[in-house]
Amino acid sequence: MYAENNIVKVAKRDNNPKRKYLVLNTLQGKHMSAEPKEALKMYKALAEKVKEGYGGDSVLFVGFAETATAIGTAVAAEFDAFYMQTTREIIPGEEYLYFSEEHSHATEQKLVRGYLEKNKNQIKHIIFVEDELTTGKTILNIVNILKKEFPDIKSYSVASLLNGMDESAILKYQEMNIDLLYLIKTNHADYDEIVESYKGDGICHELCTDKPDESIEVTELNYGDYINPRCGVNSVDYVKHVDNLCSKILKKIDIIGMEKILVMGTEELMYPAIYMGSMIDSAKVYTHSTTRSPISPGTENDYPIRERYELRSLYDSDRRTFIYDIGEYDCVIVITDASDNEKMGMFSLINALGNKNKKIYIVRWC
Repeated sequence: MYAENNIVKVAKRDNNPKRKYLVLNTLQGKHMSAEPKEALKMYKALAEKVKEGYGGDSVLFVGFAETATAIGTAVAAEFDAFYMQTTREIIPGEEYLYFSEEHSHATEQKLVRGYLEKNKNQIKHIIFVEDELTTGKTILNIVNILKKEFPDIKSYSVASLLNGMDESAILKYQEMNIDLLYLIKTNHADYDEIVESYKGDGICHELCTDKPDESIEVTELNYGDYINPRCGVNSVDYVKHVDNLCSKILKKIDIIGMEKILVMGTEELMYPAIYMGSMIDSAKVYTHSTTRSPISPGTENDYPIRERYELRSLYDSDRRTFIYDIGEYDCVIVITDASDNEKMGMFSLINALGNKNKKIYIVRWC
């Protein structure tokens, strides 16, 4: 159903000597715009792979921030299972298990410890959910920590949309009895050579934190009833909260007569935007999200990223983030769990979107 040659694109990482390329999935809805229903369809296909070998009892699904949080949510919900995600954010009052993602531009990852402590007697198996695996080192880093801290958790697996591990990396997993479940096997052997041929000469829009022009119509909506998957949730309960949120938003925003809509997530919060996009049948809907990943845009015909907009993060104005290839829409709906403290981040996002769009809704769920 899914194949590497029609799903996978390779892009050039910007100034990352640890790994020159970034693997992009055209249906995932993160760096590239995608149709929400197609994204959820792919996530469900991964869940079906997992169902071939596992039930939901005593299983904790862990989605990896930032790119696999929506995938993890959707897969866990198919099992009515415990779910949590890794994070790079600071959560007041929480303690963490720290581990590294060595190839990344932002290497520090963490899991909230409290949820694991509270449920350690119920969790017997952990399934990590990723968008793609290349070496698998990040998973091994956290597995080794968890084995020491929570010895009653007996087994581990990894479910990913893409798997590009070589034979030696797969052998390490086999030796540790960690199952690998995936939709597409990819071959990364030529990826470095491929990205070396790209010039990285696409359009880079400079950061703009000025107060947005008044011609951009910005409406802000605020909702409570927020639950944080970083701290651990029942997946079905979380999806119900998301469904309730999206229903409220759609009652508030008049989309009648609109033909093309973007529903956008921010960094680690992707699932609500994808879910809401899937609820809209009256217009053509796309989704993608802001990201920490710095990608060089290019002009080659086969290159996946054309334009890059630099932003300040909605979560931390000292953090540089990005959004790619913004299209023209009848309206853009941004769903975020960031507070309204970072004005520079919000101004930079509105200015980026406002280059081509004049009707923007900012939905805060926090």
